[in-house]
Amino acid sequence: MEKNNQNIAPVDGKNELRRDVTIWGSYMWGFADVGADTYVALGLVMAYAQGATSLVFALAGIVYIMIGLAYTELASAYPVAGGGPYFTLRGLGDFWGFMGGSALLLDYTIDIALFATASAGYLNFFMPYILGISIDSFVISVGPLHNVNYFWCIETLVLISLLILINVRGIKESSFLNEVIGAIVIITESALVIMGFLFAWRPELLAHQWKTQFPSFHNFMYGSSLAIISFVGLESISQAAQETRRPATIIPRTSLTLIFTVFIFAVAFSTLGLGVLPWQEFAEHMDNPIAILAKAIPIIGFMAGPFAAALGALILFISANTGVMGASRLTYSLSGFGIISKWFNMIHSKFRTPMRTIVIFSFIGIIETVLSFLTPSAMGTLGNMYAFGATLGYTLVFVALIKLRFSDPYTPRPYKMPLNLKIGYKGRKVDFPVLGVIGMLGVSTILFMVVLTHTIGRIAGPAWILLCFIYYAWYRKKEGLPVFKSIKHDWEKEQIEVLTSAEEYDLLEQYKNALTERDKKRRK
Repeated sequence: MEKNNQNIAPVDGKNELRRDVTIWGSYMWGFADVGADTYVALGLVMAYAQGATSLVFALAGIVYIMIGLAYTELASAYPVAGGGPYFTLRGLGDFWGFMGGSALLLDYTIDIALFATASAGYLNFFMPYILGISIDSFVISVGPLHNVNYFWCIETLVLISLLILINVRGIKESSFLNEVIGAIVIITESALVIMGFLFAWRPELLAHQWKTQFPSFHNFMYGSSLAIISFVGLESISQAAQETRRPATIIPRTSLTLIFTVFIFAVAFSTLGLGVLPWQEFAEHMDNPIAILAKAIPIIGFMAGPFAAALGALILFISANTGVMGASRLTYSLSGFGIISKWFNMIHSKFRTPMRTIVIFSFIGIIETVLSFLTPSAMGTLGNMYAFGATLGYTLVFVALIKLRFSDPYTPRPYKMPLNLKIGYKGRKVDFPVLGVIGMLGVSTILFMVVLTHTIGRIAGPAWILLCFIYYAWYRKKEGLPVFKSIKHDWEKEQIEVLTSAEEYDLLEQYKNALTERDKKRRK
């Protein structure tokens, strides 16, 4: 055991996660994850939302904006690795922090599997040009298993293995990958939308599909619950907060910019798609819908289709990359607060990255990939699971945001969600987040739709939570810790250390002054 640990050092020693993420890197961590979602979700959502796809994306986008505002407030106030589960832990206690962590961990491991699968799917667009055969040529049936695409599965596993190597090397190298590819993606996505509306979009086709191809209520709900995966990924910015330079200053800028960038792209692509091709075309090409859209644009389609496929493969690859990063940073954080074993709370002495968690949870993503390819639709199976984890985690974050406004009014908030009401609480005025309540109701409704309409999400999602709870209960009992109650945390000391590490000295002074004023009032 000593030999295995010789390159590992505990986080409470000299080695800590280093702050290598710049303002552009912070933005691209989020865009790499959220910006890629439309490449996956467009075909899945079209298959159910049909002529109402634009409406479904817009409604899910409104909920996403409120989620984004909540994360902007919390991540700038508490710039530490852990994201939503850390906010839930701090606001609601250990058990609910575990619940939020297990939901998000499901999403991160699915993120690795889903986006690596989708990246390989866009690469397969070129297979007829290179090998003269389509990816369907590799489909086999083995006993009760039908339509198993073993080649596509192998491609995905190779991509995940490459991501493990990148992330073990360090956040700087991993962030650089996001920044370079992300910049290319933003430019080309913008060009594709502009060219599509100029040369291919037919408003009469959009209107016709709206009138004659409107989905049933069940399909509308199903499509709406899938559409939320187009906006999953804001967590990435908060996960990288502990490795971001001057996070309280940077995070509000990057988060707000990201929110509206992704919302515009998602609604634009869905609206463009319904005005260029029948929704059935996208449903038949779930593996590369954006490439099919680009190929349909006159004049440039012969070139835009392959280019969009290459673009999709790149952006989905870096989105899977943020899944690896997110899972490792999440478990790194939870282990430090007694939610999971401190065995996870170790970083490599040379690369200063949580190598154990990178390897372990990426391997879980590999297992999920293999299992999904044994089902009729690998991407459909992974998409169902993705929606469940995201909506459960987001619901808890909204509850934590509301609770923290009351339980921790002393922490400076460089950004606050708009639309607040001043109410009295324990002798002081507290800003009650009205928009936070609306957002909580919105994402809770989507969670209800996921459970109601997704068979896989309804069964496999809770099963994952149950398995995580069994581990959590075992670990807490083994350590002599309460299962449903919280251990004592010195959050004030934690916050001072966080702000000091982040070099946010103005906020640190504000926080200390607020605590001093509170203590004076208590002594009176």
